[in-house]
Amino acid sequence: MNNLIILPILIPLITGVILIFFTKNIPVQRWVSAAGFLLMIVAAGMLVSHVYQDGIQTMHLSNWEAPYGITLVSDMFSALLVLTTSIISFFVVLYSFKSIGEEREKFYYYPVVSFLIVGVNGAFTTGDIFNLFVFFEVMLMSSYVLLVLGGTKIQLRESIKYILVNIISSALFVIAVAYLYSVVGTLNMAHISLRLSEVSDLTIITVIAVLFLIVFGLKGAIFPLYFWLPGSYYAPPAPVMALFGALLTKVGVYSITRTYTLFFYHDTGYTHELLQIMAILTIIAGVIGAVAFTDIKKIVIYNIIVAVGVILFGVSVFTENSLAGSVFYIIHDMNIKAALFLLIGIVISITGTSDLNKIHGLIHRYPGVAWTFFIASAALAGIPPLSGFAGKLLIVRSGFEAEDYIGAAFVLMSSLLVLFSVMKIFIRGFWGAPRAYKNEENAPVKWLLFAPALLTAFAVLYGFGTEAIYPVISMAAETLANPEIYINAVLKE
Repeated sequence: MNNLIILPILIPLITGVILIFFTKNIPVQRWVSAAGFLLMIVAAGMLVSHVYQDGIQTMHLSNWEAPYGITLVSDMFSALLVLTTSIISFFVVLYSFKSIGEEREKFYYYPVVSFLIVGVNGAFTTGDIFNLFVFFEVMLMSSYVLLVLGGTKIQLRESIKYILVNIISSALFVIAVAYLYSVVGTLNMAHISLRLSEVSDLTIITVIAVLFLIVFGLKGAIFPLYFWLPGSYYAPPAPVMALFGALLTKVGVYSITRTYTLFFYHDTGYTHELLQIMAILTIIAGVIGAVAFTDIKKIVIYNIIVAVGVILFGVSVFTENSLAGSVFYIIHDMNIKAALFLLIGIVISITGTSDLNKIHGLIHRYPGVAWTFFIASAALAGIPPLSGFAGKLLIVRSGFEAEDYIGAAFVLMSSLLVLFSVMKIFIRGFWGAPRAYKNEENAPVKWLLFAPALLTAFAVLYGFGTEAIYPVISMAAETLANPEIYINAVLKE
């Protein structure tokens, strides 16, 4: 049964390799890709069930026991993120059938998406810090191709900045891993945690913690390291924006969460306080951007930054309830960001623009798109009882309980400004006098609406089913709050 761990990595890898041989046969590419991601959802669902019933699962590659070999580890946190990634990827692929364009499909779009998911799921699953770097690189190399695929001027311009930033962050990642290895003499993440508890000089640990925060902060787009994100995520078409916005920054957030709960929990006085300050500033920067812009893509992109700050504030408070809130919220945000970017793609396909000043009255001809966007926007802002409410409530309440009043207040106020930013799109873009748009009759709205409508329905069910899903979320939070559970499961101590 432990073989379930590797399936969400192996299935997209095999799917991607198969797809390479059918680059000119677009129908085969589409349905093989969809079938592969559907199979991945089944495998990920089984993995979540297995972890819930039997606890943390491990797989030692080549039968080398930890800490000597490479270990894959699925606790509930990583398993839930793998399942969420699988669901989002499946719906993005379906959406791509009628939106990405045959020119991109002929140039390895579907294989590259599969390889991107190999990197994402591998990063969520690995129990080895160097292999986290390896899976990061698999993910980033795939994202480079997706960012530039199509060769538009804005894509080529933004890809230079995106690649440069990630090359620098990858170099820093290697330096951070080397520095950590020089101190603890191991790469196994559970063993690193054990060895760090034996280090008497906490100054060294603090320096390494800050270095990792810079590395993952660049990838996760925390303040002030988010400068590359708005332009880079603006450039590609809607399906790629959805993958980037829902998944890539969350890998950075996951990495901060994992290292700051498994490695750097021995002396939280400086490291977690620094994380909290950066999280609050990230919320502020994201809210300012979301409120200031009138471009619908930019508004949702800046809301990615807001969510990163909210999640990491919960991590910085570092109580079981705050961590549960962060787990709730990261799953919600991955899902709802994918839905919103796909909905924005529909609006652009109808109107030919993302400028809110040029969009009016869409609700009269496209009520399904309008009301789906309205529900998704309410969920994004955390309106009860939708999916964003439970996680944000736990984070805010934990912040007040820990006497982190300023941060909790900013998280609370961000909900109002996030709601304002997305309702601005709904009121100005969907209401008002209807108008005709050039080539709108060519937009396959019914097909494109299928994926974001189901993702939005999931946000509704996730919100209403909070009580039912809470034991699963609580199990994930318990492992994050008590690293010895993870250590014992991997090292069998």
